[in-house]
Amino acid sequence: MITFHSTRSTTDSLTSKQAIRKGIADDGGLFVTDTLGDTQIDVASLAGKSYQQIAQEVLGALLPDFTDDELSQCVRDAYGEQWSDPAITPLKPLGDDYILELFNGPTSAFKDVALQILPRFMAHTAPTGDPNEKIMILTATSGDTGKAALAGFADVPGTGITVFYPEGKVSQVQQLQMTTQAGTNVNVCAVRGNFDDAQSAVKRIFGDHELAKRIDDQANVVLSSANSINVGRLVPQVIYYFSAYAQLLERQVINAGDEVEFCVPTGNFGDILAGYYAKMLGLPVKHLVVASDKNNVLFDFLTSGTYNRKRPFFQTISPSMDILISSNLERMLYYMSDKDTRLIQMLMNDLNQWGAYEVPAELLTKIRQLFGCGWADEDQVSAMIADCWQKNHYVIDPHTACGYYVMQQMPRDPLTPRVLLSTASPYKFPRVVNEALGWDASGSDFDCMDVLAEHSGTTAPKALRGLEHADVRFTDVVDIDGMPAYVEQAADRLA
Repeated sequence: MITFHSTRSTTDSLTSKQAIRKGIADDGGLFVTDTLGDTQIDVASLAGKSYQQIAQEVLGALLPDFTDDELSQCVRDAYGEQWSDPAITPLKPLGDDYILELFNGPTSAFKDVALQILPRFMAHTAPTGDPNEKIMILTATSGDTGKAALAGFADVPGTGITVFYPEGKVSQVQQLQMTTQAGTNVNVCAVRGNFDDAQSAVKRIFGDHELAKRIDDQANVVLSSANSINVGRLVPQVIYYFSAYAQLLERQVINAGDEVEFCVPTGNFGDILAGYYAKMLGLPVKHLVVASDKNNVLFDFLTSGTYNRKRPFFQTISPSMDILISSNLERMLYYMSDKDTRLIQMLMNDLNQWGAYEVPAELLTKIRQLFGCGWADEDQVSAMIADCWQKNHYVIDPHTACGYYVMQQMPRDPLTPRVLLSTASPYKFPRVVNEALGWDASGSDFDCMDVLAEHSGTTAPKALRGLEHADVRFTDVVDIDGMPAYVEQAADRLA
């Protein structure tokens, strides 16, 4: 049986079901398995397979204590009629390159790929002892995770969900998506601070054993996470890398075994870490290119070997990437350092204590052989939205535009296809997109959606356009130090 333990120690020995239910290790580390890559996916067999078939195979390799029947049910329920494209993550040509659309789910962001299936995973994780035990999903969001998690967990029996988002630092559409969420088991609260402040506070809450005991005693509730710190949130994202490869095979762009490059807009490093997991499972990945916005902490790390979060925080037009503490980097460092838990513990202690750490030179050399990087400032993001429209008649959102810019800067190998991961619908950021394209952006975000639809010949997703007249249910705002009390109250309501 494959077991999971913390990136910072090997004292845990959990099944994948236990790791998914727990979310984060007691020492603050993230759950990993030392058998990653022992099972390989046969890429030659991918062509012609549906997304659901690929999902079953990939998840079977990564979560082996789920039965085939359990995985089949999870996959069937997660990737069905709630998706606007039967391919789930269709690959489309973009000039000489390709774009992988990850935003055809119910909340129009790539987070849906994982957060439609995570609640289904949770349903198959048994309570630790008490059959009446409930689970509270606790998540901080920079914009997209929150709504996708709310949509996935709303009214799921035996669960509740509490989402914190940074006040004034998400788009109007993103905020309305969260604050209008239906469901008797959902809680949404703004926090005074940025995403890093909120995420760090959530991690502290997970590590607060007195709070956990109080919640368990009073409400019979345990806490877990829907952020990509949860291995059950991370592994479904591996599927779409294989799906992209399968679609390239079907179009005879590549032969089985040919390498592909992926360019990935990322803030928390989860979206691109999934590509690393895919490579470990046998996908022929030549490079994984990290695309950042003006908060380019990952770019600086990948070029210097020093990770330093003590730097100015910029609020940008790509808010979901406005992150200075990239949690999932810890998993990559664990595997790239040959599973050196002592090194990881030392690095994370340095980050916690000093706000920075430096990796050994030989480790940085190894990382840079696979991971490339680049970043785009605000003007470049806007220019790329316009450039992509003019050249390809294709509208991209500001996060995808960061990746589009970085991809244009990369040296091109004509024999290696390049795939840009498109992270969100442009209709989530209609004002920014219209301003970049020189279209009217003077009205509300909903007026901007209508203008975008008219000029681009596309249609706004109904769930987004319908927010204009949805009732706002949640208006709470707390300081960072008020978050634990809010969670405790939410747990009491769940009981």
